[in-house]
Amino acid sequence: MATLTIRLPDDKHSRLKTLAQYRHVSVNKLVEEFSTQALAEFDSEVRFRRLASRGDIDQGLRLLDKLDKHFSA
Repeated sequence: MATLTIRLPDDKHSRLKTLAQYRHVSVNKLVEEFSTQALAEFDSEVRFRRLASRGDIDQGLRLLDKLDKHFSA
């Protein structure tokens, strides 16, 4: 497992700590959850662009529907 050190303004760090407490997780876990979400969104975009470049319109539309369902929940 890797260790990552980031620099944040004090007010942002304080707000992240508050959010983590609200969610009953550590700041480390909160940042891990955010990075997982960002990577999932990136992977979805990459898959969509790959399908779109192949010209498979139906498969691309199914993927968009899946994204809509995921983000509207």
